[in-house]
Amino acid sequence: MDHIFHFYIGATPERVWHVLTSEEGVKSTFFNSVIRSTFQVGDDLAYVGPGNDGPETVHVYGKVLAFEPQQVFSFLEHPGPSYRPNHAELQSRVTFKLEPVGGCTRLTLINDQWTENHPSNANASQDWPMILSNIKTYAETGKTLDFGY
Repeated sequence: MDHIFHFYIGATPERVWHVLTSEEGVKSTFFNSVIRSTFQVGDDLAYVGPGNDGPETVHVYGKVLAFEPQQVFSFLEHPGPSYRPNHAELQSRVTFKLEPVGGCTRLTLINDQWTENHPSNANASQDWPMILSNIKTYAETGKTLDFGY
C-alpha cells in the first residue's frame, strides 16, 4: 500500500527544507537522529541516532534519488540492520515535495514502491503523521511535540 500525506505548514519552503535536511532540524524532528549523506543523487544516505545498537544506530539507510533544494528530496530506504535480519531485501521509496501555497508551504510525503510483504508498511500510516506533525510544529514554532517517549 502506498502512503501519501499532505501537510500545510505556516513557514516558507526554505524553512521547511531546513527542517528536513539540516542536522538541527532532523535531530529535532526525527527523534534525535541525523542524516548522514552528501545529498548527491546516487550517494548513500542513513538516518543515525539513539536506538537498538546504542547512540549510532542506523534506523534507515539507502540511496538518494532526487535532491532539488526547496522542492524535492527522494530516496530509496531499507530498515536498519538491527531491525530486520533481511533488511537489505526490504525497500521502499520516500519522497518529500515542497510547494509554496500563498504564505505557507504544502509538504507532500509519498512513501511507495514497497517490497512485497514489507513488515514496516503497516506501521507507516501511524508513524508518518507523527513525524510530519513534528516537522510542521517545529517549522512553525521552533518547538517539537511531546509524544511521551
